[in-house]
Amino acid sequence: MPTMKMTIVMIHPGGLGDVLLAVPAMVRLRGRFPNHRLVLCANDQIAKLLFTCRIIDAWTSVQGHNCADLFAGADLVTGQVRAWLEDCDLAVAWTEDLDGKLNETLKAVGVREVIARSPFSTTTLAKHQRDRFLEAINEAPSDDAGDILLTVTEPLIRLGRVCLEAAGCSTGQAIVLIHPGSGSAHKCVASEILASVVTAVQMSGAIPVILEGPADREPVERLLQLCGDPPIVLKGLDVLSVAGVLAQARLFVGQDSGITHLAGLMGVHTVALFGPTDPARWAPQGTHVAVVQGAPCICSSWSDVSRCQEKPCLVIQPDHLVARCFAQLKEASASAENPVRLPCH
Repeated sequence: MPTMKMTIVMIHPGGLGDVLLAVPAMVRLRGRFPNHRLVLCANDQIAKLLFTCRIIDAWTSVQGHNCADLFAGADLVTGQVRAWLEDCDLAVAWTEDLDGKLNETLKAVGVREVIARSPFSTTTLAKHQRDRFLEAINEAPSDDAGDILLTVTEPLIRLGRVCLEAAGCSTGQAIVLIHPGSGSAHKCVASEILASVVTAVQMSGAIPVILEGPADREPVERLLQLCGDPPIVLKGLDVLSVAGVLAQARLFVGQDSGITHLAGLMGVHTVALFGPTDPARWAPQGTHVAVVQGAPCICSSWSDVSRCQEKPCLVIQPDHLVARCFAQLKEASASAENPVRLPCH
């Protein structure tokens, strides 16, 4: 009898937010192939996170030569990657393969079926980016938008607790995690707007904690300058540590960024701030997520966005944002042991 092929290989070279938007598709593949091993070729930190959260069973780095060789020919594919592909029923590449070289290599190594399709393809019909990943693997749009798909394991929770305690924050307190940055400054609301949230959270008795990523130094500095009582800042955390900290948070407030998608997938009550990007396509899903944005963006291209000075789409009234944050905090505090003293609006 022939040996049953037991591997599903997924290739995704995108950033944190893009890969997290593909998690529903990964979960759907798990359901379609319950007896197969799910292998992901992606950014190291993202792949480690999904492995730790048991979304995937194994991974390899998309930056390594093993994945690069997939675009160079079957003879160059070696080691563990070759073993996975020789035992592979389906390989899914969420990327462009204009010359067909990736498809050719995967099939030459031994993959029985290959799907190579970018979720940005103009032929894709689905609106939400999450559903565009599903469409690429011939799956129906997601009907479980509110499901918590990332179950944070105990090691991650311990890691987050250590990070917070090292910064002087007790994990028994009501923590509101605020991420002022994003991959693009053109997607970020003004620091003055976020400062109003920090002040309101402090007055309520909750603890605001600022998350500073590698590209967030300037927005964090501006925010701290506007805060009379500077909040705790966590900086230099890897993605696993951020997930552990999010697991301790009562509320997360962030721009359109990968960390906001991480909070949404974990089921953390989230206020997602949107401006030039369309939340109907990009926002995290679920009743635990509240999207706040200014006026609808009228820019026709990202070049127009970068040249726009006023950015009315990012002008959010501080009182409105604070009210939305406390509405989310009220829901999150309903079952908590130390409810927050919510102001009246």
